[in-house]
Amino acid sequence: MNWLKKLQARWKLKSLFQVIVILVVFACTGFTVLFLKRPIFNYLFGENSMPVWATTLYYILILPVYNALLLFYGFIFGQFTFFWSFEKRVVTRILTTFIKNNN
Repeated sequence: MNWLKKLQARWKLKSLFQVIVILVVFACTGFTVLFLKRPIFNYLFGENSMPVWATTLYYILILPVYNALLLFYGFIFGQFTFFWSFEKRVVTRILTTFIKNNN
């Protein structure tokens, strides 16, 4: 339980229950992305092997899809405000890193 209290303090949450709900949201989002990949690619490319360009496109598009699903599940579980601020921090870090590495 110590690691849950550390997450509660780090994320500035009011209760351990909220920490558990947020962890459930992350789990649901990850499983949804995992379960959606195979049927979509089987529909588009059949049971055969996936082209390299499709795999590359998947890894490029997975970030915005994951983030949208995270906000969706956050809304469903009543934690939209937490995940909205979480998304803003993630996007800011990505853009800052990208700009810093390109200068």
